[in-house]
Amino acid sequence: MRLLSTLFLCSFSISIFSFNAFAYAPLDKLPNGSSTSVILESLNGDSNKMNFNRDGFYPPASTLKLVTALAAKLELGDDFHYTTSIARSGKDAVISFSGDPTLQREHLKSLLAQYAQSQSKSIKGNLYLDNSAFTGYQRAVGWPWDILGVCYSAPSSAMTLDSNCAQASIYTKDNGSTRIYIPAHYPIDVTTTAATVTRSGQKATQCDLELITTPDNTYTLSGCLVERNKPLPLKFAIQNPELYTYQVVTSLLQELRIEVKGDVILGKKDKSDKTSLVASHNSEKLPELLDIMLKKSDNLIADNLTKTLGATFYVQPGSFNNGTEAIKQILQTKTNIDLSQAQLVDGSGLSRNNRIRSQTMAQVLRYIWANDQRLNLIKAMPTSGVSGTLKYRQSMRKAPIQGNIIAKSGSLYGSHNMAGFGLDKAGNPSSLFVQFVRDYFPEEQDPDKPVEAPITQFERAFYKDVVEFSQTQNKSK
Repeated sequence: MRLLSTLFLCSFSISIFSFNAFAYAPLDKLPNGSSTSVILESLNGDSNKMNFNRDGFYPPASTLKLVTALAAKLELGDDFHYTTSIARSGKDAVISFSGDPTLQREHLKSLLAQYAQSQSKSIKGNLYLDNSAFTGYQRAVGWPWDILGVCYSAPSSAMTLDSNCAQASIYTKDNGSTRIYIPAHYPIDVTTTAATVTRSGQKATQCDLELITTPDNTYTLSGCLVERNKPLPLKFAIQNPELYTYQVVTSLLQELRIEVKGDVILGKKDKSDKTSLVASHNSEKLPELLDIMLKKSDNLIADNLTKTLGATFYVQPGSFNNGTEAIKQILQTKTNIDLSQAQLVDGSGLSRNNRIRSQTMAQVLRYIWANDQRLNLIKAMPTSGVSGTLKYRQSMRKAPIQGNIIAKSGSLYGSHNMAGFGLDKAGNPSSLFVQFVRDYFPEEQDPDKPVEAPITQFERAFYKDVVEFSQTQNKSK
């Protein structure tokens, strides 16, 4: 029997389901040892609902982005945007970074070009790169060391550029070696000692491609790569965003022929001279940022917004610590949702240390639905088999599930989560559901005899129930 709570909190029987105190058939598809918390509730105010183990704490993974999005909407508002500016301060110039997760190289180039055009092609003093908007760790406690080199775990920093991510490619070669290609505008160094092997050779040696990083944005690939006709795209998380930005800025200064008589200095200028704004760049406004964050499950946007919430709420440099505490306080005071017992250490859900109850997530979903006319968050979430991270999800690609669920997914090692809404026949939310699965470790399958994953089988059965339940409810709000 699955590792479920011995207490089944609510049993009911309707025309679609027949639940009793001991079983819900789709759970039988999960491997032994799995722990599951499932909630399915009508949004119409009636009592039809399912609750399994709703009081346990689970890693929310990327479903936590719904909590972050709600706090950002309530605290920052739809007109919020990030601003990166360049100003004159005495003989010096200052570029102030605000943690814009969408800032790109061309935006910095435009700022410097505007400065050169309106001021001078010579900065008589120093050029300061002010990164004081955030403080503390750039990676949250609980981020595994072995994923820090890839872009979905890019560091959260005030000085964020090119999504703190550099792209490259690795090629296999006939002589058994590999080679790397890096676009010239990325100031990183990548070397490879990885060997090119056959598929059978890889299987025999259990050799994989491995990555070692250093704080000076140097990357070393080793191990093995199965021979391939086309290059393998790579995305490296920038390990030192300040060094990366410094090098990009110095390169742009040369490109634009701007001379700095003094030094390019990382940090805030101490001496307070009169400052005159020269040019600024604004990011898209909050609704657009949240649309990207939720549909693409963008960790960097979520974590930079978390630190921004900390900075705004506590009027001090933002950090993971004050950002997550701000999220708790904002939801408590503005929605009456109590997160005091939840363990939050980032806003993306990437940390393995986050813990939240499925019941709390259900409260977040119900608030989002009840206030959707003001929040407009539901339309920013992915639709099953149609958009965002749910477009190609195996359990959602076919009828009746395709197009009939709006939700946010979340996956970590051993955790497979989903939180969202089932739609009625008119395409409006009529139910909310939360699926938290942890300790999911299925038996290893023979790659020559592929079998559909147990989690996919469970999800398909559960989502069919969600859709059928949703489409038999009375007309939703």
